[in-house]
Amino acid sequence: MDNKLYVGNLPYAATEEQLKVHFSQAGTVTSVALIIDRASGRAKGFGFVEMATSEDAQKAISMFNGQEFMGRSLTVNIAKPREERPRSFNRNRGGGGRDRQ
Repeated sequence: MDNKLYVGNLPYAATEEQLKVHFSQAGTVTSVALIIDRASGRAKGFGFVEMATSEDAQKAISMFNGQEFMGRSLTVNIAKPREERPRSFNRNRGGGGRDRQ
């Protein structure tokens, strides 16, 4: 799991293919996922790149963290496991007000 990288501060215009080509300079890229906002369909400015080996991942961090990509300074580090968040079923319920009897 030490071969999955978090890539932050991405330009909104960046594509998965551009990231794959860029990170291929450090080794074999096995997958790329840009995170897209569901409501707007626009990129959120971060994503994940999975390298073939942990050595390739470490090389990518040393090569690209803090370096410019399409005019933005990238943040690249080992991705942390996704935390489970409790689902909230009260999203659309109004808050405040008082109890009516």
